[in-house]
Amino acid sequence: MLELGVKFLLSYFLGSVMGAMVVGRIRGGVDIRTMGSGNAGGTNALRTQGAAFALGVVLIDVGKGAIGAGVIPLLDLPFIGIDPEISRTWLTLSCGAAAVFGHVWPFYHGFRGGKGAATYVGTFIVLGPAVILPMLLVWAWIVVLSGFVGLATMTAAVSVPLWLAVTRLPADQSLFIYSTVMAMFIIFWHRSNIQRMRQGVEHRNERLMLFRRKERVTDNEQH
Repeated sequence: MLELGVKFLLSYFLGSVMGAMVVGRIRGGVDIRTMGSGNAGGTNALRTQGAAFALGVVLIDVGKGAIGAGVIPLLDLPFIGIDPEISRTWLTLSCGAAAVFGHVWPFYHGFRGGKGAATYVGTFIVLGPAVILPMLLVWAWIVVLSGFVGLATMTAAVSVPLWLAVTRLPADQSLFIYSTVMAMFIIFWHRSNIQRMRQGVEHRNERLMLFRRKERVTDNEQH
């Protein structure tokens, strides 16, 4: 259990390294938590700082998910060693989840972080690369139809356990459980988006809505 606890904490501390804060510091101390939606994630970075800033944020946040799930579980730590009684599968899943939790509740930044989506996607680089494309396709489909990035993220997260249930059960039950639990967390972390959608004030990215109806221009508006 010592190995599990130590590696879980290492993954959590890695997840607490926020891409938005790192890139913001490089850019002269920009803190996007004081701008836009106040979320320290790629969407708010894109909306408030532009594409280059957002790309740096996403690369860091995805990367720490991949490292948390793929590198930390394999470490042979001094005085800790490898515990043969611990399932390597569940250790890997636990470390991946810890990296996501660190992103949402970052130790280094007053426990004010993002909503975990990019880091969660990063864990699947290790846990199940074949899942990433269907997840991103669902995300893109919902964004194109609705313009709501938060709704697209929640739907994509829910699509993962559904996809696994159809294609990978019962063989990959552990990954199914992981994705189900994380989907519930991601919905919880997007509760403010849900509330704003119910109130009709959620930001809608209309530039990404390929099928939206164009407003008709009346004769009075033409003159």
